[in-house]
Amino acid sequence: MRIIKLDAIDSTNQYLRQLNLEYKLQDNTVVVVKNQTKGKGQMGSAWLSEPGKNLMFSMFKQLELPVRDNFYISMVVSLAVVKALQSVGIPELAIKWPNDILSCDKKVCGILIENGLKGQHIKSSIIGIGLNVNQENFKELPKASSLKSLTKKTYVIDELLNIILKQLEVYFSKLEANQLDALKQDYERLLFKKDVMAEFKNEEGAVFYGIIKSVSTSGKLQVLPKGETDIKAFDLKQLVLKY
Repeated sequence: MRIIKLDAIDSTNQYLRQLNLEYKLQDNTVVVVKNQTKGKGQMGSAWLSEPGKNLMFSMFKQLELPVRDNFYISMVVSLAVVKALQSVGIPELAIKWPNDILSCDKKVCGILIENGLKGQHIKSSIIGIGLNVNQENFKELPKASSLKSLTKKTYVIDELLNIILKQLEVYFSKLEANQLDALKQDYERLLFKKDVMAEFKNEEGAVFYGIIKSVSTSGKLQVLPKGETDIKAFDLKQLVLKY
């Protein structure tokens, strides 16, 4: 595993993507940065971070996976992060669909996955992870928190990186071994608001209530709307889970 450490760049995902265009990156190449100035989350949302206080890195992963199974990458990464955080005593962890990591109902980690395709197969992924570690100021982000805010402990960022990388290796080996059903079951077991009444907003802006039942293998959220008998499937652009 090659780890590249930098002081400041726009985006670790973007840096790795450009690096892969110029060179043939080896599997598990990792870029870690102290200050990421233009980090992105799902659907282009900004990932804001105080310099030196959080863990921000991206990993280049070589794969051979059918496009139809792309969401298993998200499952693998989410599960690896949760397992790593469990090992250092972070409480009440859950995965908010598709791959935000929550502790005590607060977001502590964001994940952004960008896949490289060839035909009907995924040949590589650039996996960006932003974990709030020792930052304590989230005035503009009331739903966010950090490991230090939750536990009152200060963490060594490099140690957390090593723990997460080790768990990524474990869970990607499960994907390579085709343990798809087990991965899906583990992911759904940790799914935030599963099997309880929750509030949603659809793409038209209308609010409705329903129960999350599962996630399809393609990553769509399976929701049973209140008062209805048929489960409906939603992708990321069609639904917001309010909490």
